Amino acid sequence: MRRPALPRWAGTLAAKAAVFITVMCCALAALLGVLVHVSVTNQTVGQARDLALSRLTEATAAFEAGETPAPGAGVDPPDLPEPLRELAAAGEHGTMVGEHLGQPTMWAAGPVDGGRVLAVEVDYAQGKRTIDGLDRSIVWSSGLAIGATLLVGAVAVTRVTRRLQSTAQVARRISAGDLDARVGDPRTKDPSRPQDEVAAVAAALDSMAASLQGKLLSEQRFTADVAHELRTPLTGLHAAAELLPPGRPTELVRDRVAALRTLTEDLLEISRLDTGRERLDVDTERLGALAERAVRASGTDTEVVVVRETVVETDRRRMERVLGNLVANAHRHGRGPVVVTVDGAAVTVRDHGDGYPRYLLEHGPQRFRTEGGATGHGLGLTIACGQAEVLGARLVFRNAPDGGAIAELTLDP
Repeated sequence: MRRPALPRWAGTLAAKAAVFITVMCCALAALLGVLVHVSVTNQTVGQARDLALSRLTEATAAFEAGETPAPGAGVDPPDLPEPLRELAAAGEHGTMVGEHLGQPTMWAAGPVDGGRVLAVEVDYAQGKRTIDGLDRSIVWSSGLAIGATLLVGAVAVTRVTRRLQSTAQVARRISAGDLDARVGDPRTKDPSRPQDEVAAVAAALDSMAASLQGKLLSEQRFTADVAHELRTPLTGLHAAAELLPPGRPTELVRDRVAALRTLTEDLLEISRLDTGRERLDVDTERLGALAERAVRASGTDTEVVVVRETVVETDRRRMERVLGNLVANAHRHGRGPVVVTVDGAAVTVRDHGDGYPRYLLEHGPQRFRTEGGATGHGLGLTIACGQAEVLGARLVFRNAPDGGAIAELTLDP
């Protein structure tokens, strides 16, 4: 049987705390109410019982002396409760709360000569009103106490949950790449204030973000420095390779030098993207025509299908760079035919190979990581994602149900 769906707020810490506080307050109020009720009831009933038994003793003495019983005493009264009548007829004395003329009454009864029952009635209306008033006071005071406790608890829990939500929001910003985000909990900045668990989590998150940012900046500086340092000797090496005599060894040297220059330029581009300071050169472009130019520049056998042409405001150079990298990756790691489809503001690049590896679908492209014996350095898709982010576009990777990899780039029309 399917469980009914709970509202989103029901799973929050504040809701759970409110339910817990309410249940505990109700339980405590009920326990105290029962204890007070039982104590006062026993005291009231005990006083009425003692008075009734005292009057029964006097009435019994008067009856045995042949005197007329005092008012409220009588033999075999019709309103006497049957259990008490049977007890007295059996030779025992007892008391019981019942009614007489529609009013609460404390009865006391005992046996007299002739097998009859002598009973005394004591007005119990005042005691009943006292107990009823006490019960109402317990209910009202319990309700006020629960309300006040809930109010105070809600304020306290809300303050804690607000701090937790702020910490969670900062954690999400950090996971999205904003390493400048910090919680900055005031308690962590003032050692004189008590340090609770939320402050400890906030301090740990800030420390982790600062450490991660420092390591990432070091990696970015290292990548940029290496690429810059390699650029000059590679330029000389390329010029020297062009002077070599024709032949197979020369072709191999020139090919490796070209590959190394491409790797160096990719590293420089990644380092620029990592700084987050790239600026767009926006112009009005027809997306279908732009995709066709990118495919022609790639020099690959790729089919371009324009389902629906549209005009977009974008940076043509960056857009061609993204599409070129996607097409090159499809030919290098997939199988033909490779098709680029333009449908409005969405451009899809599809091949018919084995599809993207699982790590890429789950975590996105990662530089210098490839699987399945693939060649390359994993920089092409990394650059494509970085340039798409600069363009403000959304780049999604998925595998087709019938085989093949699909990269879909969506722009704002």
